[in-house]
Amino acid sequence: MAEKTILKDEIKDKIKRPSMYKVIIYNDDYTTMDFVVEVIMRVFHKSNVEATKIMLDVHNLGRGIVGIYSYDIASSKISKVNKMARSEGFPLKLSMEEE
Repeated sequence: MAEKTILKDEIKDKIKRPSMYKVIIYNDDYTTMDFVVEVIMRVFHKSNVEATKIMLDVHNLGRGIVGIYSYDIASSKISKVNKMARSEGFPLKLSMEEE
């Protein structure tokens, strides 16, 4: 019985990178700037300087991008922030947009 050897196996299926999502935080009249900075540092792992800059963008422009993640990570981070904000009585709002 002759055995057939495959020297080169061509893979035609390309692996598609997952879609990425921008996580956006919005300004409101109730959530304190200190809390926004704390959330950005704790959940999104930004330095104090980066978190302060993002918070100022939120304050001055009405919104700021806190990071770009895969869908699951973005939604998990938004849920975590929502839980933190509600426990402190803040109406902080976040969303995600496909990049």
